[in-house]
Amino acid sequence: MIDTEQSIVIDAPLHRVWDFAQDIHAWAKLMPGLKDCDVVDEDHSHWTLKVGVGALVRTVKVSVHVDRWAGPEQVDFTYALAGDPVKGAGTYRAASLGPNETQIALTVRVEGTGPMAPMWEAMGRPLLPKFARGFAEQFKAEVEKLANAPEPKPVSNIVAPPKALFARLLVWIRGMFSRTADSAR
Repeated sequence: MIDTEQSIVIDAPLHRVWDFAQDIHAWAKLMPGLKDCDVVDEDHSHWTLKVGVGALVRTVKVSVHVDRWAGPEQVDFTYALAGDPVKGAGTYRAASLGPNETQIALTVRVEGTGPMAPMWEAMGRPLLPKFARGFAEQFKAEVEKLANAPEPKPVSNIVAPPKALFARLLVWIRGMFSRTADSAR
């Protein structure tokens, strides 16, 4: 078994970090080699990744299950590779450090089974912390980009066309259909 924990401070309030953290698609898009993410429901998703170590590159399918949503501070998850003797788990922990600063800690555990597990873990041991650190830094960059984006303008500022315009449009559409029906007879 190999594991790592990466901690990083994000320049955004806790609620903005949570907006990103609770979106499975947002997490998946940060994964290197992501080919597809199929969200089954709020707790289950299937990810297809193209992964490689050295010259060995292959496509893997990963089933991800969120065991606990306790946001905005905590998420626990497990995963398993389809057709490979690899499974694991992870956690997301967040704490507000101030009105515009949040610290997150991401942990990931990878567990191989079977006769190839020692070799797989020996290859993965130096890579997992680098991978997790890169993921945490991308997470930070995406959240800060979204947190600093201008707020969308309220829809109420949009001026609706007068009701009479809709009524005239409806009469015109009905007329078009009735003329088309008459000419088809």
